[in-house]
Amino acid sequence: VQLQASGGGLEQAGGSLRLDCAIPGRTFNDYAISWFRQGLSNEREFVAAISRSGRRIYYANSVKGRFTISRDRNTVYLQMNSLKPEDTDVYYCAASAGTRWDSVAISVREFDYWGQGTQVTVSS
Repeated sequence: VQLQASGGGLEQAGGSLRLDCAIPGRTFNDYAISWFRQGLSNEREFVAAISRSGRRIYYANSVKGRFTISRDRNTVYLQMNSLKPEDTDVYYCAASAGTRWDSVAISVREFDYWGQGTQVTVSS
């Protein structure tokens, strides 16, 4: 299973970026999807999660009120507003195949598949 993450780039503090995550060739709602981020020397940090149904959503406190996760039939989106320099990281989307329809997955060990990572850089 190949996750394709796209978006990201360089933005000024207070600006917005959007990340997309797709799983070509797969039944997309078989998977709960989450976003994580990771710096050079840190563990992967949970950012946001959405259930297979799309009805359950969960955010890390650090991004709550600024980031929005959503999904349609083929893609999960992470809309990032009011960006801060501390949001600078490599962002990864991850898919969990064993999650219940209305449950979210937030622990790294719950995920079966990972995207390649996309860089987000926020300048002050």
